[in-house]
Amino acid sequence: MSSPFSLHGRRAVVTGANTGIGQGIAVALAAAGAEVLAMGRSSMADTLARIEAAGGTAREVTADLSPPMAAAEVIGRLWDEVGPLDILVNNAGIIRRADAVDFTEADWDAVMDLNLKSAFFAAQALARHALAAERPAKIINVASLLSFQGGIRVASYTASKSGLAGLTRLLACEWAARGINVNAIAPGYVETNNTEALRKDAERASDILKRIPAGRWARPEDMGGAAVFLASNAADYVNGIVLPVDGGWLAR
Repeated sequence: MSSPFSLHGRRAVVTGANTGIGQGIAVALAAAGAEVLAMGRSSMADTLARIEAAGGTAREVTADLSPPMAAAEVIGRLWDEVGPLDILVNNAGIIRRADAVDFTEADWDAVMDLNLKSAFFAAQALARHALAAERPAKIINVASLLSFQGGIRVASYTASKSGLAGLTRLLACEWAARGINVNAIAPGYVETNNTEALRKDAERASDILKRIPAGRWARPEDMGGAAVFLASNAADYVNGIVLPVDGGWLAR
């Protein structure tokens, strides 16, 4: 009897898989049996090496995802050229830091375009193909603790991740009965490039650590198990959730 958590025979697209959370999720999906299409602008060599070491299979898909329709266009091409896609992880994202009174329109638009607009149209592209082919699919958005909280100095990031949580629920309402599960993971404070500046601020980093019941910042691989669950048959009746993976941050 096969495990309900097995992803053997599935094909998964992970955006922004070159490092950080995207890399951790890509490796976990591959280890669970999925063929991973690692999508992004930067080299995926390290991710592909980690997947190979874990016994998985993957291929690199080079794409600049900063234009908001880019991911959708690539997903359509991959469906036609590689074959049906079963899983989409909308992970690609950026952050801009400044006091709200100083925040620029350029920093607002750059973050919203990639973190929210691109994610919606990528999900739409996958859903159009899956619905037309009458195939089930799993879409996993990477939200944030700031989908629940305000944060400071990251106005567009908070807005985009709050929007992504709402979008996750809306798409679940529209597509759950049609075989497409849409859910999200909300990572806590993770050791990634996006949090490097925060971790270098000794006072802020110390204050954050004191509040995390688990007693440490998350590592990218900590997001992998949640992604495997939401991508698997074990989550077939899970729709529209935003699952915190935060070491207990929201519980305190």
